[in-house]
This record gives sequence, structure tokens and C-alpha cells, in this order.
Amino acid sequence: MMRASFFPLATAIFAAIEPITATATSNTSEPRAAAVKATFHHAWDGYYEFAFPHDQLQPLDNTYNDNYDGWGASAIDALSTAIIMGHADIVNQILDYIPIVDFTQTPTDGTISLFETTIRYLGGLLAGYDLLNGPASHLINDQNKTDAILGKATELADSLAFSFNSGSGIPHNNIFLNNQSWDDSSTNGLATIGTLVLEWTRLSDLTGNQTYANLSQKAQSYLMSPQPSWAEPFPGLVGSNIDIESGEFQDDQVTWNGGDDSFYEYLIKFYIYSPSRFSDYRDRWEAAANSTIENLTSHPPLRPDLTFVRNYNNGSWDNSSQHLTGFIGGNFILGGTVLKRTDLIEYGLNLTAAWHHTYASSTSHVGPDSFGWNETQVPDDQQEFYNQTGIYSTNGNYILRPEVIESYYYAWRITGDEKYRDWVWDAYVAINETTSAGSGNAELANVYDADGGGYQNNQDSFFFAEVLKYCYLTFADDADWQVKANGLNKFVFNTEAHPFLIQE
Repeated sequence: MMRASFFPLATAIFAAIEPITATATSNTSEPRAAAVKATFHHAWDGYYEFAFPHDQLQPLDNTYNDNYDGWGASAIDALSTAIIMGHADIVNQILDYIPIVDFTQTPTDGTISLFETTIRYLGGLLAGYDLLNGPASHLINDQNKTDAILGKATELADSLAFSFNSGSGIPHNNIFLNNQSWDDSSTNGLATIGTLVLEWTRLSDLTGNQTYANLSQKAQSYLMSPQPSWAEPFPGLVGSNIDIESGEFQDDQVTWNGGDDSFYEYLIKFYIYSPSRFSDYRDRWEAAANSTIENLTSHPPLRPDLTFVRNYNNGSWDNSSQHLTGFIGGNFILGGTVLKRTDLIEYGLNLTAAWHHTYASSTSHVGPDSFGWNETQVPDDQQEFYNQTGIYSTNGNYILRPEVIESYYYAWRITGDEKYRDWVWDAYVAINETTSAGSGNAELANVYDADGGGYQNNQDSFFFAEVLKYCYLTFADDADWQVKANGLNKFVFNTEAHPFLIQE
């Protein structure tokens, strides 16, 4: 166990938490919050003028795409952020749209993702309902608009429920909604199965219909008690692919990277959502956290001060990671705070600092999509950069991802250290300056070029839901939806940063 080695600094962390007030501000907080709100409004105006009600704006030529079901993904993803920011005009634009969406049919061809649809649409609707029925009720005067949100969330879940019709109850992820069928995949992934329980259980709690919770929790049960036993090479850490019909794991590949990431994220968050009901999820996350510290911790040979997590696959190891994995620091900080484990908080802060290094060491000061620190795999043209930084790029894209800023946000809220707010601001400025293009914000081709290396013509819906939300929350006043330093939270964020009201 490494717990003892973390304890001295961690004790100081908890000692510092007590006097910190959640309303702590600096002289720069209000103008910084206002700047983030202005970026949100600009991105929304471009989307609303040129892409709404389609899924995403393509800002370079003022066109759109329907990459996420064709129901207006950016609008639904933007709702909870617009509410938190107090953008009443945008909130009402979205609320006027929601009742006319037909969630029983999709205008797009091909399959849709149960996972993506759940976290964006179902999550966005439920968070909007929770916020507008609670601390943000002042933004609207018509209760019918709020009630319509829950009705549409129910319609959506009813339309998606057929995906769970397998021999085991594990859902098919890639589904054809219009004829209620699925593709020929025989397996589903750890994250695409394990990132449903929060949204589907919240819907059950709001409607009183336990069908939704039962479907998602039955699927999750195969992940909580993995079979065969070799698929759990370290306590709490499991393989990546599961047979849909039998529920058995097909490998023992362990990673916190994309494809597995939000399974672990949801273990602790589902416990936070309802601690009286889901203590087994807490225990599962704690086992995974302990095993991650003991088995996956990795320090680049040239930068032993940095802490990343490596990947395991059937006895072999790989020293690489992703921007997607950058949420892990915040997840450890959140879990450590709720469980009163200072070692986990410190570990999370160390991880957050390492991902900050990926931002600080790039020319644009935006982090890459993926990177590595395998000594024997350094590309020839990156040897000098590797010698200077201890890492090398494996994909220099930046597609408006939020995860690193997400961890900065948790670090700020739990420690109150202004350093983390400065990190958020630095990231926001770099992202806004380099991605601002055309009628909105576009993805970057290469963060190791000062100007981002050119643009990719897409403004991702999660730019509204996550990047700008976490940036804004960092500089906003305290509120019910803010993460609390004492662990007594009133809301918990889903993986798309949509906040759900916590239950007993």
C-alpha cells in the first residue's frame, strides 16, 4: 500500500480545507467569469444562426453536421451551462425547442450510440429539469416548460430501451432506432456499458418507474462482479470488452483511457448520487483507486516528478495516455474528499499537475489528444522535445476536450489554491485564442504549432456542456451546483458535466 507515503502532504491539504470558504474570490474572478460567458454566447450565436436545430456547427463555412442523432445535440448539451450562467434568453430558446423534438425517430442514417445519446441528451434533459425545478427556477415563469423536459426524457428512454434486449441484459451500443435493431457487434465496451446507471436511475427516481434503473443496473452488475476471474488482474480494475449475450469479459486490458474511463468515473459518482443505496459502487471505486496507485502509477524516466497512469494488457505495459484520461485527477480528488482519504486527494493533485504539464509544454499551451513516455518509442523528430519535457506527442489534435480543465476545477474547489484557477484561466485563454474561427470555435490540428496548426471544421457540443461550464464555475460564486470542499455536495456531474440532484 502507498497510502502512508502520501499522508504528510495530504494532512496539510485537509487542514487547509476547513477555513476555505466556497465563496472565496479574487479581484479577477468577475471579469474572468464574464469573459467565459461571452465566449459561450458567441459560440451559441453562431450555432443558433447557422446550425440549429442540427447537432453541431461547422464554423469555418457556417454549415452543420448531425453526428449525434440529429436532435440538436449542441442545444441539449448547452442547456445546463446556459442555466448555470443565467443566460435566460438562451435557456428559453432551448426550452421552446425541446417539446417539438421527436425522440421516437432519428433523422440520421446508420446507427446511433446508446452511450453518447445517454450522456448528452438524456443527461442534458435531466440536469435541466433538476436545475429549473430547484436553484434556477427563477429563470422561467412557465412550469409547463420544465415539465415538458421530463416528458421528453421519458420518451427518449422508452425509445432506447430495446437496446437492452440481449440474453444477458447487457445493451447493444450501436443501434438503429427507427427499426429498433442493432449492428452485428458481439461485444460492448466497459465505458459504454458502465456509463448509463446515473442517467437511467435518475430518470427512475424522477418518474417513479423503476424500469429504467433496473435495465441499467442489471447491465452494470456484470461489471461489478466480473467473470471470468482473470478479467480482473488487479482488485477493482477490469478488462475492456464484454460479450453481449453471456456478460463475460473477453480480455484483461486495463486502462483509464477512452473506452474504459467513465466506468471508473461513475463508480464513485453513483455512490455520491445516492450513498444509502449504492455503497457497493463506492467499494468498487475505492478498490480500483487503490489498485491504480499501486499498479498503474508511472513516472516518465526524464521527469520522475510527474505522475501519470500507464496501461496493462495481458502482462504487458504501455506508457501512454490521452487528453480523455485527464479527468482522472479530478475523479481522485472528488473521491478522496467524499471518502475523507487525504492520500487520494494528493494523488489526484499529482495527476492534475502532470496533465497541466502537457498543456504548459506545448507551443500553443493547449494539451494534445494523446501522448506517451515510452523510452524506446520516441519519434525521431520529437527526440529534442522528449529530452526537454519527458513526453512526446502521439496525436497533436485538440478537439475542444474538457478533461484537463475539469481536474483543475476540482483541484480549485477542494483546495482553494489560486494556482488552479490560474491554470483554468491560462487554458481558457489559450483555447479561446487558438480555436476561435469563423462563426464559433473550431478543433485544432496540432497544438505544437503556436496557432494550433490550422483548424478542423467542427464545434463539438461538449464545448458548451463541459469546457465552458468548468471554466465558468471556476470563477463563479458559490451555488448549490458547485462542488463542495467538505464533500457535502448537493449535485453530482455526469460525464458530460450535466449536474443531477443528489438523493439520500
